[in-house]
Amino acid sequence: MLLLVCLLFFSMLFYTISLCSKSLHMLQQNLYNENNRYIKWCLSNTDLSLLNINAFGILFSIFLFLTENEYLIIFFLICMMFIYTVSYFLDKRKRKTDQGKKPLVITKRINRLIITLGIIYIMPLLMWFLNSDLHNVAILVFSIVISLNFYIVFMANIINIPVEKIVFQHFERLAKNKLANMPNLKVVGITGSYGKTSSKNILNEILSIKYNSLATPKSLNTFYGLMITINNKLTKFDEVFVAEMGAYVRGEIHGLCELVNPKYGIITSIGTAHLGTFGSEENIQKGKMELIEYLPSDGVGILNRDDPKQVSYKLKNNCKVLWIGINNKDVDVYASNISCDNKGTTFDVKFKSEAKTYRFETKLLGAHNVYNILASLALGYELGINIKDLQTAVRRVKPVEHRLELKKLGNIYQIDDAYNSNPVGAKAALDVLGMMKGTKVVVTPGMVELGEKEDYYNQIFGEQIASVADYAILVGKRKTKPIYDGLINKGFSEERIHILNDVRDAYPLVNKLKSGNKDIYALFENDLPDTYTEK
Repeated sequence: MLLLVCLLFFSMLFYTISLCSKSLHMLQQNLYNENNRYIKWCLSNTDLSLLNINAFGILFSIFLFLTENEYLIIFFLICMMFIYTVSYFLDKRKRKTDQGKKPLVITKRINRLIITLGIIYIMPLLMWFLNSDLHNVAILVFSIVISLNFYIVFMANIINIPVEKIVFQHFERLAKNKLANMPNLKVVGITGSYGKTSSKNILNEILSIKYNSLATPKSLNTFYGLMITINNKLTKFDEVFVAEMGAYVRGEIHGLCELVNPKYGIITSIGTAHLGTFGSEENIQKGKMELIEYLPSDGVGILNRDDPKQVSYKLKNNCKVLWIGINNKDVDVYASNISCDNKGTTFDVKFKSEAKTYRFETKLLGAHNVYNILASLALGYELGINIKDLQTAVRRVKPVEHRLELKKLGNIYQIDDAYNSNPVGAKAALDVLGMMKGTKVVVTPGMVELGEKEDYYNQIFGEQIASVADYAILVGKRKTKPIYDGLINKGFSEERIHILNDVRDAYPLVNKLKSGNKDIYALFENDLPDTYTEK
């Protein structure tokens, strides 16, 4: 009997470790429950977080607790051991065949959560070790805790809040002190509903032709991300710091500005990304413009006159504003004669203070990237970089990974726009696809975090796909239903619509769509994190 109890505890323990890895992964992808993202995910995925096979473990542990029959006790112990052992191996097998797009990163914060979880889970074991007569109670408690694992992780995250606050304040002080000791550092803030990362990388490469410039790496655009970059990457030799600033609610951009104190600011575009967390388009507009309103009186803001939400905003700041545009020529820097092919984009640029028009070439694709380049040119010109150097810098700019990145994969050209997830950016990506000469395919799981208008925007997206693409591959039947409806509304042939559950299955399918000598261009638009995976 004792041996069976020990084996059961070990099977429960191994399965718990596997389960904790999954729940911590979801917590991390949901930004440690920022704006209640994790708990909302748990409540909308109860089939995974609550109503699962672990419920049978609770049921058998209740039977075990209530019975005194020795044979029934043995039977229930064996049943429970079987459930947790099989669950462990099934989970392990699933992880091998269904690897996450973005795996769990074992950070110091995750390690602190693991310690807290370890203390919580060790309590039933301590109960048993302290009094062997309580092993039935311990098993019942352990089985309940396992079944509620995703919520236990949520509780551990709450328990750790005081510790995380102390850690946060420590690194915040270090970052602020470091910046205070670099008074000559030029700090540039970049925000917007889309194009932040692309714009940041473009600006960093252009400014690097004259200055020692450092930009926040990848998509580290939160308070934590900026602190990490400042504390770990910024050196006394850096002359410019380009800070990407992301936000989910009003006030976040202002908070990031209080950390880095930018003198220069760029707004890429104001759209509907994260409408669900901002609550309204007005809140998004005000939230993004917090960057320009924070700039000092001798600061410089770069705004887009082709963006109605930037033009209509009544700016409460007297800093210098430089306008860029493509459609509107009454600006400080504008572009014209834009053309795009599989080698990149070419365009003409007119600076307001220059008599001539200058030709620029870039490996980047699309008019929206021209906007990003124009913003960087406006600021680079303001900071004293001559036009010849600006032309050279633009030619050198490399595509940002997963943002309209053109790749040749066997027989197809992949336009990788996996990190895009908003209506304006998606439309811009379709415009790029439309410029290509060949068979056109769109692969997408749709857009998320658009609040009550999510289905509406996805249906519009479907209608836009119908006007450009020859084939549509939708990833996730339930999530992409509005896109499917939009395609059908525009008379798109059902035979040219394919529905998959895994984006990886799209690659062999796209290859099969090639016919004749035509090149095939496949736009991979958005790649949802594992929190949106359909089971």
